[in-house]
Amino acid sequence: MSHPHSSYQFRHILGERTFGFVDLADLMAKATPARSGDRLAGVAAHSAEERAIAQITLADVPLKLFLQQALVPYEDDEITRLILDDHDKQAFAPISHLTVGGFRDWLLSDLATSEVLTSIRSGVTPEMAAAVSKIMRNQDLILVAKKCHVKTAFRNTIGLPGHLSTRLQPNHPTDDLTGIAASMLDGLLYANGDAVIGINPATDNVQQATRLIKMMDEVIQHYEIPTQSCVLTHVTNTIECIEQGAPVDLVFQSIGGTQATNDSFGFNLATLAEAQDAALSLKRGTVGNNVMYFETGQGSALSANANHGLDQQTCEARAYAVARKFNPLLVNTVVGFIGPEYLYDGKEITRAGLEDHFCAKLLGLPMGCDVCYTNHAEADQNDMDNLLTLLGVAGCTFVMGIPGSDDIMLNYQTTSFHDALYARRALGLKPAPEFDLWLAKMEIFKNNEQFILNHQLPDAFHKSLHKMIGGKS
Repeated sequence: MSHPHSSYQFRHILGERTFGFVDLADLMAKATPARSGDRLAGVAAHSAEERAIAQITLADVPLKLFLQQALVPYEDDEITRLILDDHDKQAFAPISHLTVGGFRDWLLSDLATSEVLTSIRSGVTPEMAAAVSKIMRNQDLILVAKKCHVKTAFRNTIGLPGHLSTRLQPNHPTDDLTGIAASMLDGLLYANGDAVIGINPATDNVQQATRLIKMMDEVIQHYEIPTQSCVLTHVTNTIECIEQGAPVDLVFQSIGGTQATNDSFGFNLATLAEAQDAALSLKRGTVGNNVMYFETGQGSALSANANHGLDQQTCEARAYAVARKFNPLLVNTVVGFIGPEYLYDGKEITRAGLEDHFCAKLLGLPMGCDVCYTNHAEADQNDMDNLLTLLGVAGCTFVMGIPGSDDIMLNYQTTSFHDALYARRALGLKPAPEFDLWLAKMEIFKNNEQFILNHQLPDAFHKSLHKMIGGKS
């Protein structure tokens, strides 16, 4: 699409036509691989040709420009202030001379080893990560993410190379404790749950959260499981649970990439700092003290009318600055959860999952993915199998494990206990090392190296079930 020359910061001449882009935000949006959320927001490229021109133009943008031009005004947004005020100039120095295209070439080169990528991560801003992802192929996103190693710990060690952890998600539509316990047992017998045993409560209040926290803690303590629990309630509820003496392991919050998004979620950076301090004060970790768990997802800023005219993937990457500030144990993108208004089909969901994982790992986050879709999206379980496999190759930190891959409380399709077993078998990935030792002790696997399940119920669980049914055989 041709434009008059005067009002555009970026221009590209193709034959007799000049393509213009108003500013950095416009260029970023137009360069983004196609997705329905950006079309809905009115910021997407008008054609494949304009998108390609935008990507070529973006490749020539110096990385330094992102430090000079804030995409959301500094004075209006505490996340912009966080990004710019916390930027590590020393870590940025080795890449400060590069353009976006040069950064891509460098990331893919043998110079960018795991150690070097660790050393520069605090010098990379979310906008730089988002920009370079927009000119990368899927294989580029996988290859670079695989080189980014991010290790965290609480009661076990998460994120080691060659490992894939899982969140055991025993959601129940009425928070029935027996139903939750049955799902937990099912998941543990498939070796799920080393990242966290995490429940989305059907009734979201302090009393119910405390009830679920205590129940999970009793199971973890009784079976001496080297893992952590979390009730995915609002951060202010968790603070109250801690004040009332509940045995809280991890503090959860859904986060977005603009202050206005987080305002709509009912918290700010100060709230997260208060929650982190409260959880640290309990000293419940045994091998580490990463106590926060965050979820993100492309489209949340737009759905809150808080995207400031930015494309959804750039907003998403900015959420990682919030997460990075609080040294979380776990972060994951709930990639297809909002629906086809934001990611229309399996292709768009796959691309978004790989982008989110790459950007977060580059920025130093322990990134997992809820490989999921809603039933009104143009996607199916085969699309999720593909994304799960690609993320496993890319070194994804953790995925979800839900009975039958069908979340009956949240009404969307995700990955099952069996899917996690598939990924570990197919790709030779192991659970967290402490959890792996526990699986051997409990005789959950007949063969831990080949992930061959024990066909008999382990003795410790058999005794518990025997008691539950009143000693009947």
